[in-house]
Amino acid sequence: MLSALILIPLVGTVIVSLWPHHRPAKEVGQVALLVQVLSLVGAIVVATRFDIQQPDLQFVESLPWIDALGLTYQLGVDGLSMPLLVINSLLGAIAVYASAATIQRPRLYFSLMLLINMAVAGAFLAQNLILFFIFYELELIPLYLLIAIWGGARRGYAATKFLIYTATSGILILGGFLGFVWLGGTGSFNYDATLAQSMTLWQQGTILIAILIGFGIKIPLFPFHTWLPDAHVEASTPVSVLLAGVLLKLGTYGIVRFGLQMLPDAWAFFAPWLAVWAVVSVLYGSLAAIAQTDMKKMVAYSSIGHMGYILLAAAAATPLAILGTVLQMVSHGLISGLLFLLVGIVYKTTGTRDLTVLRGLLNPERGLPLVGSLMILGVMASAGIPGMVGFISEFIVFRGSFLTFPVPTLLCMVGAGLTAVYFLLLVNRVFFGRLAIALPSDKVEPDVMLPPVAWRDRLPAIALALLIVVLGLQPHWLSRWSEVTTLAWRSPSVAIAQPPSTTPPSMAGFAPLPFTPDVTDD
Repeated sequence: MLSALILIPLVGTVIVSLWPHHRPAKEVGQVALLVQVLSLVGAIVVATRFDIQQPDLQFVESLPWIDALGLTYQLGVDGLSMPLLVINSLLGAIAVYASAATIQRPRLYFSLMLLINMAVAGAFLAQNLILFFIFYELELIPLYLLIAIWGGARRGYAATKFLIYTATSGILILGGFLGFVWLGGTGSFNYDATLAQSMTLWQQGTILIAILIGFGIKIPLFPFHTWLPDAHVEASTPVSVLLAGVLLKLGTYGIVRFGLQMLPDAWAFFAPWLAVWAVVSVLYGSLAAIAQTDMKKMVAYSSIGHMGYILLAAAAATPLAILGTVLQMVSHGLISGLLFLLVGIVYKTTGTRDLTVLRGLLNPERGLPLVGSLMILGVMASAGIPGMVGFISEFIVFRGSFLTFPVPTLLCMVGAGLTAVYFLLLVNRVFFGRLAIALPSDKVEPDVMLPPVAWRDRLPAIALALLIVVLGLQPHWLSRWSEVTTLAWRSPSVAIAQPPSTTPPSMAGFAPLPFTPDVTDD
C-alpha cells in the first residue's frame, strides 16, 4: 500500500516525460494533475485505514535490498509521518494546478514536480537510514532545476546557492547516519530507537551535532538560512508553495525523528542550547521580516521564525510539545502555501511585490478584494489569531514547552507578537488606502483598474483558507493522528517539568487521555 504512494508519482513522471512533444502544454499539466490527485487519494486512503490508537509503525513493508551492507527497502508510517504525507500530496496537487497552462518546456517542468512529490513521500515513509537519505537527496536536483530554469532574473545565483547549502546538508546527514551504524555496533541501517543505548554520551553528541547542522540547513535555522530568501524570491509561485509547505518539513521531520527519537541522552544534554537556538531563529526571522519591502521575501523570513517554534518544542520534549511539532509543521505548510499563492496572484496582476509601490489593493471595485480578504485571513492565521490552525499549533508548542524552558518560551512568544507586526505592515501598506501602483513620492496617483483574477487562480487559495479555518475550529481532526504516537515517545532520559498528579492535556474534545506519568521522571 505504501509503495503505491511512491510508485504513482514515479510512473506519472515517466508518462509525462514521454508525452508527445507536439501535444499542447495544457494536456501535460492535466496528466500531471491527475497523477497528483491519485497520490492525494492514495494518501487519504492510508489515513482512513490508519489506526490512531496504535503508536507503532503501521502498514510496514520490508524487502531485502543489499543484505551485505545492511540495506533493506523498508517502509512504514506512524503518527509523526502520517499528517506530513497527506500535506505533501495536497500541496503537490495545488502546486501543479497553480502552474501556468502555457509554461515553457512543460514535460520537463511537470516531471520534476512529480519527482519531488515522489521523493518527499519516500523520505517520510522510509524506515531505513540510507533509504531515507536517497529520497532526501533525490529532491535536490529537481528543485535546483525548477529554480534555475523557471525562476526569476537571478535564478542562477539562487539555484546554485541552494544546491551548495543542501548538498552540504546531505553530507553531514550521511555522516551522522554512518555514525549510527559504526558506533552502534550493528550492521543494519534500519531505524532502531534503541540503537544509541550502546553509545557513550560523547558518541551520541557527535552524531547529534552532525544531524542538527545538516537538518538545520534544510529547515533552515539561523545562521544557515541565507539560501532560503533568495530561493523563494527567484522561484515561481508553485515552486515556492512546495519549498515552504513541504520541503522545509524534511528538516524538521529529520530533527525530530533522528535527533529526538534516536539520540535521547545527547538530546537531553543539548536541549537547553537548542532552546536558545530556537529563540535566536525566531527573533531573527521576525526582525528580518519587518525590514523587508518585498512581499515574498517577507513571507520567506517569516518561515525562518516559525520553524524555530518547532525546534523549541522538540527541545522541551514533553508529550504535548512533541505533538506541537507535528501540528506546527502541518499548520505552517497550509499557511505558507496560502501566503505564497496570494503573493503570486498580486505579482501576476500588478507586476510588482514592492510594499513601497502597492497601495489600496482591497478596493472593492477596481482592486483585488477577494485576494486581499484571503491575505488578511492568512496573516491572521500566521500571527496565531484564535479560530485559525496557526493559533492551536502555537498554543500547543508554547504550552508544552513552558514548564521545561519558561524563558525561551516567553521570548518565542515575543516572536509570535512580532509576526503580527510585520504582517500588519504588509496588509496596511499593500491593501489599505487609495488604490495605486506608484512610489509614495509621486504627487499624482494613477487611476488604476486591475484586471479580475481568474477563478483558476482563486480556487487553490480558497481551498487552503477553508482548511486553515476548519482545522482551527476543529483541531482534534488534526491532532488525533499524532497524539498516541507522541505520548509513546516520552523518554525518562529527557528532563520534563510537569505538575504532579496531572495528565497531559489532550485535544480530543479537550478531555485528558488515559496516561500515567512515569515515576522515573525528574
